[in-house]
Amino acid sequence: MGKNIILNSTEIKHITKRIAYQIYETFVDEKVIVIAGISKNGYEFAKKIAEEMENISSLQLVLCEVIIQKDNVFAPIQTSLQPTDYQNKGVILVDDVLNSGATLIYGVKHFLNVPLKKFKTVVLVDRNHKKYPVKVDFKGISLSTSLQEHVEVIFEKENDVAFLTN
Repeated sequence: MGKNIILNSTEIKHITKRIAYQIYETFVDEKVIVIAGISKNGYEFAKKIAEEMENISSLQLVLCEVIIQKDNVFAPIQTSLQPTDYQNKGVILVDDVLNSGATLIYGVKHFLNVPLKKFKTVVLVDRNHKKYPVKVDFKGISLSTSLQEHVEVIFEKENDVAFLTN
């Protein structure tokens, strides 16, 4: 089983900064935006994006953790915020890897139950194997892989890395 590095720490930092600028340009007219990260790695990536955005904008950023049971996407989705906390605000839903699109589309569906001003999606790696018609607004890289390959992202302080394993 081989592990190939597809993104090193420097590349992930660069991508995070680029995505932060793209989000800022899209939400520049807002006062408050909610950055909702899908637990675990999506939330870690959301925190990194929020850190970068704090350096470049005066927007008030609210972090939200979105808990989706990936083995049972029909289970109720939980968030660290109440729906009234993100109602009529701009929301960005963040995940680390887009595989089939199931997790992201169920996350999107959850947020559609509340009126929002604007809604966008972010992933670090888009694998191009979507089972669902979900589009990502901001992505780090697109990667054409075989179905047998797996993308793994590890967020560790200053040693973030994304691997492709087969």
